Amino acid sequence: MKWWKKVLFVLLIIIGLLLVLGTWYKNKYAMEMVMERTVNRPELNRSLVIATQGSAFKDSITFGIINHFESDSLFIRIIDVSGLAKVNLDDYDAMVLMHTWENWKPPMAVGSFVDKLKIEQKNKIVVLTTSGEGSSKIEEIDAITGESILENVPAYTEKIISELEQILRPKDN
Repeated sequence: MKWWKKVLFVLLIIIGLLLVLGTWYKNKYAMEMVMERTVNRPELNRSLVIATQGSAFKDSITFGIINHFESDSLFIRIIDVSGLAKVNLDDYDAMVLMHTWENWKPPMAVGSFVDKLKIEQKNKIVVLTTSGEGSSKIEEIDAITGESILENVPAYTEKIISELEQILRPKDN
């Protein structure tokens, strides 16, 4: 076999291994899609949208937020972050945005959504960004950051609820 055929053969093996490794990584660590659902009636005076990704950690936090607010007169809509392009934040009083840092950046839908936000809209969002080391976040957004460790769900849920209560508090005239 000629030397260039050997080099080509080795390169093809390396490319094949990288594809297999990439596919395995994506299947193992990719976030699940969240089924859109609502809690309470849309006619209520206040509204909250929760944009999240499917994982045991984020699902538990979402459940905690819903459990806390479902008896209030608050309409809650839960969506997958992939649907952020269809969200008009002016239609909601508050938003929780939970996402995982992927490949050293936020998911494309999250980055695009945040890039289009007006300054006043940023004040009605509570962001939770999870990452391997627990400190990554979008630069221009104030965010809660951490790792997706299930035993930390109550602390993160409490912090998000506390921030939401500040945002949803009736404004003095």
